[in-house]
Amino acid sequence: MRMIDAAEVHANLTYDLCIPVVRAAMIALSGGETRQLLRSIMHFEDGRMFGVMPGALGDTAAFGAKVLSVFPRNFEAGRPSHQGVVLLFDPVSGELACVAEARSITAIRTAAASAVATDALARPDARRLLLMGYGEQAWTHLQAVSKVRQLDSITVWGRSPERAQAFADRARAELGLTVAVAPDAQAAAAEADIICTVSASPEPILKGAWVPPGTHVNLVGSSFAGPAEVDTDFVARSRFIADYREGILKQGAEFLHAKAAGLVDDDHVAGEIGQVLSGALPGRQSPDQITAYKSIGHIVQDLASVEALLALPPRA
Repeated sequence: MRMIDAAEVHANLTYDLCIPVVRAAMIALSGGETRQLLRSIMHFEDGRMFGVMPGALGDTAAFGAKVLSVFPRNFEAGRPSHQGVVLLFDPVSGELACVAEARSITAIRTAAASAVATDALARPDARRLLLMGYGEQAWTHLQAVSKVRQLDSITVWGRSPERAQAFADRARAELGLTVAVAPDAQAAAAEADIICTVSASPEPILKGAWVPPGTHVNLVGSSFAGPAEVDTDFVARSRFIADYREGILKQGAEFLHAKAAGLVDDDHVAGEIGQVLSGALPGRQSPDQITAYKSIGHIVQDLASVEALLALPPRA
């Protein structure tokens, strides 16, 4: 059995590797080649959660699960909010083939999936990125989206100006990227072509009225029914594409809030990003259309990422 720790994930699961791996996994999911169940989540006090995500890359391919705890208050204490493992089983023998650190895989594959969606749905001339949030997902999204668009401007917004500035300082020091800190979310959204909502906010941080025509938005921070990062008006105004349609219909908070308000029905979820990638579903339909990619993440992305890591030599 192979053990893959966080250091090996960060060293080997590069965006150049992960983006095409996740792209292929999402096409396979939408094409019915893979199998997965809806995530099972146990809720505790103070927003703490324990989740299990089972699935398989195919009937005769590797299978497994991600087992994860989510403790949102850890971020305030300087500890990771997401902790767990991805378990990959051998499809021939049934043996446990790999245990991989899940937090790093989740952070990288989620951003890689958003990069794939951005490449498919954002306008070709989209050059201005706004990150709404300054945590780990903001960091990985900054790197991943930079792989699919030549960015002329990058802005970060968050409720703490000090933490937003620390994020900008880190980007300059470690990545050589200039990131501006936005004091006002509405003004920042008005100047963006690509927006990534990557916060842990329990209530909307982005309103539909703020989003200009032609913008693409990746909705990432909320991964279960409950907290919504955008308001119902945004959902209604956008061409709404899911990572996994069944999951969004049951667990996609922003969609569920808009549906409860009577603004949309299930048909508003136009389809899955894998269908767009395969050519089975149109993506952006006009330069002025607002597109949204709603991500709650799925186990196929995790298993494909671990399988790609297993194909590489172990870290010395």
